[in-house]
Amino acid sequence: MNELYEIAQQLDLEDPLKHVKSEFYFPEEKPYYLDGNSLGLMSRQAESAVHNVLDSWKRFGIDGWEKGESPWFTYTHDLRKMSAELIGASFHETAVTGSITSNLHQLLTTFYRPSGKRRKIVMDELAFPTDAYAVKSQLLLHGASEDDLVMIPSADGRLLEMAQIESAIDEETALVLLPTVLYRSGQLLPWKQITDCAHNHGAVIGWDLAHSFGAMPHDLHESGVDFAVWCTYKYANGGPGACGGLFVHEKHADRTPALAGWFGSNPEVQFDMDLQFEPAPDASAYQQGTPHLLSLAPLKGSLQIIQEAGIDAVRSRSLQLTGFLLKGIQELQEVDPSLEVVTPEQGRGGHLAVCHPDAARISRSLKDHGVVPDFRMPDVIRLAPSPLYTSFMDLAEVIEILKNILRNKPYLAYPNERGTIA
Repeated sequence: MNELYEIAQQLDLEDPLKHVKSEFYFPEEKPYYLDGNSLGLMSRQAESAVHNVLDSWKRFGIDGWEKGESPWFTYTHDLRKMSAELIGASFHETAVTGSITSNLHQLLTTFYRPSGKRRKIVMDELAFPTDAYAVKSQLLLHGASEDDLVMIPSADGRLLEMAQIESAIDEETALVLLPTVLYRSGQLLPWKQITDCAHNHGAVIGWDLAHSFGAMPHDLHESGVDFAVWCTYKYANGGPGACGGLFVHEKHADRTPALAGWFGSNPEVQFDMDLQFEPAPDASAYQQGTPHLLSLAPLKGSLQIIQEAGIDAVRSRSLQLTGFLLKGIQELQEVDPSLEVVTPEQGRGGHLAVCHPDAARISRSLKDHGVVPDFRMPDVIRLAPSPLYTSFMDLAEVIEILKNILRNKPYLAYPNERGTIA
């Protein structure tokens, strides 16, 4: 056994979360799943939670809203509590509802209030596309134009520099929208520092937690963040199409959601069926339609696993895993100097990004060797070791597999283009 395997074996023995891996199902013939930053794996607790909702539907019909182990009318209460703990917020500042994009539209419509010279929205040119689509459509809806969109540039097309972020925000900025972790490179942004910068210029700021929720602790309330959105199918393992979440700081409790819906009503009068909207007194007012029970259920089981593990322990293990993987990949640069680590060693999220001219075909070759990576155009391979179900020995095996692929070049048999699903 080489030194890498010996280190991995020792780290696994010392790992306080090693027992959690057995809670998850792995894809057939794909034992090394490193794509949890796109879709997390299914857990036994998630599966059980779905069966419980189905059982209530079968046994009670419409009475499932009030009967059973977890009545549907208050089903999101536990989810809100568990989510609030992960983002550093109170129960009343948190809602679990909709999707990340629908929640983003709800909050942009509510918080973007162009007036006079203060009309600009600041975001980064490396943003996930849905954020850009939402912002551009909101500009049009508010009578603004794309000239009011300020894109923070990236010098290398991978990372953002604080100086560029700060210089993009000024007295004409109405709203700032940024990701806590850049989805391509895995760079972690200092949200407190940037939030302070936005507020010092009189702007509102929102954060997209898509690539940090469930992978690390946050302090949104203490940092004074105005609003935030996230999805739950990545590190939170809520399943494909799982419901998203949103945060609205309590300092904005007097705001009325711009896009009202029945489930955002004050629950005390919701069934009065009055045509005058009376919003709930907290972030649940930003809900619109009836909760998607079959998309909420797996999330309930998955968040329980994170809660039991502890988000600080999850983050600690995540940093250990990515650190181990980073060292191994850096050593592989001796085999193939074209392999380049993009993710900053200091200030990283839960995944590593590496570049290679043949990234697409290498990703295909990895899959045929039992490794599930994530490819992003034009040359990025993202590797996300989940702190809940990836072991250090898994990563030692992945590094060995990648070394053989780079050395022997079986990837040359594949086209260097992304598949239908990247």
